[in-house]
Amino acid sequence: MPTVRIPTPLRKLTDGESQVAVAGSDLRTVVGNLGDAHPGLRERILDDSGELRRFVNVFVRDEDIRFQDGLDTPVAEDDTVSIVPAVAGGA
Repeated sequence: MPTVRIPTPLRKLTDGESQVAVAGSDLRTVVGNLGDAHPGLRERILDDSGELRRFVNVFVRDEDIRFQDGLDTPVAEDDTVSIVPAVAGGA
């Protein structure tokens, strides 16, 4: 089952877990199952139209999904999915 790395700001929705195992053969299914298992997560990752939020980056096999097949990116049983909120700021 794929492992999803949860960023610190979202861990309150996973009872503090930094990684969770979630079934799915593509990223859209993984995110859907993640949201079912941990209410509130889906809304933090996807917008109202079901697309990836602008300031959320997702990596499968350490590759940005925007350069793969987006939410249709295949996910293997032993893959790691990393959710990385964008960081903004500066002087």
